[in-house]
Amino acid sequence: MILLIFLGVVVAFALWAVGIYNGLVTARNAFKNAFAQIDVQLQRRFDLIPNLVETVKGYMTHERQTLEAVTQARNLAQAGLSAAKADPGDPAAMAQLAQSQGVLNGALGRLLAVSEAYPDLKASQNMMQLTEELTSTENKVAFARQAYNDAVMAYNNKREVFPSSVVAGMFNFKEAALLDIPADRAEVREAPKVSF
Repeated sequence: MILLIFLGVVVAFALWAVGIYNGLVTARNAFKNAFAQIDVQLQRRFDLIPNLVETVKGYMTHERQTLEAVTQARNLAQAGLSAAKADPGDPAAMAQLAQSQGVLNGALGRLLAVSEAYPDLKASQNMMQLTEELTSTENKVAFARQAYNDAVMAYNNKREVFPSSVVAGMFNFKEAALLDIPADRAEVREAPKVSF
């Protein structure tokens, strides 16, 4: 009889641990999926930038440095995204992604500010369409980032509360990092201003 009670307790404990483990895996997969949504929106943004640069290039012949800065910032941002895709939630990867996106935001902001000096460019149908798509994409990136951060917080909470923390420690569930924009860089916090 004692053996049956002991076996019942062991089976109940094993089922409880499996339930916690499965909950942690589900939460980890949720934040990875949320990061995939950021990836989709950032790729869309990256695809728009060459079109924007090409549209602007014909009008801004004296602004080659600005155009090159946007292209370099885009390449840097793509590298940051690749690093983050390799390990979503890794603090170093999320910091690199946030920093590279900040550089891109700054370069795009400067490009759009310089383009204000070209009335023909501002009136171009192609430029208006591209800036509208860019603004829409920036909004989608912000929403995707918020969803990712919410999923990371849910995962981290699940991972840190007792008794889940015991199972998380046993199976090496690492803390996931938020995709946060550094507070000391105001230009990173602001989406590129688009006004036509």
